Amino acid sequence: MSKIAYMFPGQGAQYIGMGKDFYEETETGRRVFDGASQLLGFSMPELCFQENEKLNNTEYTQAAMVTASIAMMKVLEEKGVRPDMAAGLSLGEYAALVAAGVMDERDAIATVRQRGILMERAVPAGIGAMAAVLALHADKIEEVVADIPEVWIANYNCPGQIVISGKKEAVETACEKLKEAGAKRTLFLNVSGPFHSGMLKEAGEKLGKVLETVEIHSPKIPYVANVTAEQVTDPSQVKPLLERQVYSSVRWQQSVENMLKAGIDTFIEIGPGKTLAGFMKKIDRTVNVLNIEKLEDIDKAVKALEV
Repeated sequence: MSKIAYMFPGQGAQYIGMGKDFYEETETGRRVFDGASQLLGFSMPELCFQENEKLNNTEYTQAAMVTASIAMMKVLEEKGVRPDMAAGLSLGEYAALVAAGVMDERDAIATVRQRGILMERAVPAGIGAMAAVLALHADKIEEVVADIPEVWIANYNCPGQIVISGKKEAVETACEKLKEAGAKRTLFLNVSGPFHSGMLKEAGEKLGKVLETVEIHSPKIPYVANVTAEQVTDPSQVKPLLERQVYSSVRWQQSVENMLKAGIDTFIEIGPGKTLAGFMKKIDRTVNVLNIEKLEDIDKAVKALEV
């Protein structure tokens, strides 16, 4: 019997048309998208399915991504697939909270809408930056970055891919020094702010205020938090971790390694794209990874899992 973890992608995986077949062809998918529209006061199907500029704006992206991921997950669960654990990359952690029964769907979508607005407006455009550092060991990156003020490690994605974040000029300096230290390449990311850096501490604290009104339930299954890469089973830890997550490193590689140690042998990436499956190939290519992105993927997954 497979031991399954659901994993949900973060910002950057979004695209026009994500989740459209779930909306058009399933009652459950339609309910999730239409529920998000009613909750947020704008058309989620229009945002996700019709050509527009808003989908790539953080204040809209986050709610759209979580809505699409939840719709896909709910349809999968109707087929009898149940996870033993859940995790999500940054923004994806909110879909994982829904999977774990910690937060209800409406609260997750409403909270990430506020999270997106707070993160979008935290730092004026052009002040911050993020860059991927390729083919340099984490220890060396930590050593170099420690000597440069206003630069932080944002994401430990997988071996050979770490993202740094902070003030634009400082990130540029860090990239030069990291190349001197042996990085194969550094690549600036097309993002609107220095996410998961100390520059977003105030945004995290404001999110903490938003979270005060959100009801948190005891996890039905463990979820793995980005900040610690550890399983969370105590509901009192959830809000402080989500507040810190906005300005702390996302320890994705460590999260996956800890799930593997806990006996997970099958990972199901639920949401747009195959980013996390790509990371998994570099973390442990022997593990079984399934993707749920199109409606047709549901039957493939059910067949593969022999549910």
